[in-house]
Amino acid sequence: MKRALLLLICAAAGLRAAEYAIGADLSFLKQSEDRGTVFKDCGEAKPGLQIFKDHGYNWIRLRLFHTPTQLPNSLEYTIALAKAAHQLGYKLLLDYHYSDTWADPGKQFIPKAWEGLSHEQMVQALLDYTKQTTSAFREAGVLPDMVQIGNEITNGMLWPDARLPANWDHFADFIKAGIAGVEAGSGPIGGNAPRPRIMIHIDKGGDAAKTKWFFDKLNSYGVKYDVIGQSYYPWWHGSLNDLRENLIFMANEYHKDIMVVEAAYNWQPREYTKKPAPFAESPEGQKEFLEEVNRTVQATPFGLGKGVFWWEPAVSGSRGGRGFFGADGNALPVMTVFDKFTRR
Repeated sequence: MKRALLLLICAAAGLRAAEYAIGADLSFLKQSEDRGTVFKDCGEAKPGLQIFKDHGYNWIRLRLFHTPTQLPNSLEYTIALAKAAHQLGYKLLLDYHYSDTWADPGKQFIPKAWEGLSHEQMVQALLDYTKQTTSAFREAGVLPDMVQIGNEITNGMLWPDARLPANWDHFADFIKAGIAGVEAGSGPIGGNAPRPRIMIHIDKGGDAAKTKWFFDKLNSYGVKYDVIGQSYYPWWHGSLNDLRENLIFMANEYHKDIMVVEAAYNWQPREYTKKPAPFAESPEGQKEFLEEVNRTVQATPFGLGKGVFWWEPAVSGSRGGRGFFGADGNALPVMTVFDKFTRR
């Protein structure tokens, strides 16, 4: 009996280890390449998805806007990119913004299509939209492996209806509707494809106190989710020690899988021109940053640190300073961080 239990535990540990996400939010990649951007690795031009795959990346994160007018991240665009990633073996984390544009702690705009709806009507609209779009991914053969119900939702979503801290009841309604929509759109229970795991994503990677405030309150509503996602940009979210302490707190307190689902650092001076930097804002400093963040996540108690995603590493133009490619389109040293973990 003891031997059987030990074998079961070891098998489960092996399965969990295999699930570690080496991820990238590549939501702008298709747009960049469609516009003529050429990404290179050691001077050789390759499709961006292939370059990341060659360096151990196994997850892609893609955001979805309701009806975007300025940005490319529509349902059609996102499915096309998801299909290209699926062909290379990537797993998919789908990031619902529930907006026509960026949603983050400073803004959570209601989609234009939902303006003027009552709270009850908007709950139903959110459920229906999530169900329909999840179904569209499933029918395209790219049902997500994991789904975020909202993006950096520390201050709520769909403002002003579910802005926090004033409107927790409304906020919980929306979260539960989103989860129900994912479940309904995934197909019949007992089908061939596993149902997507549910992530709740906030922006308090280095702040254990505010993380506790948010998740204690969320949990009081009986919300069923699987993964805690955190953003961690050191100039906004604290030191690496702050991140480490919060990972320890979350693992001990909530017993959930945890991912740093957004991280980034500059390879040229930008955020630390007027104050000391934790790492040089240089190609080597950027690589060191990712190495240390990954090491910190992997040290999370009970093996609950389940992965790291870089935010938009395949970009050109104004956001290129946090990307993985230099001005000449060549991959920077940061691209190689996971080589030693994944190459045989």
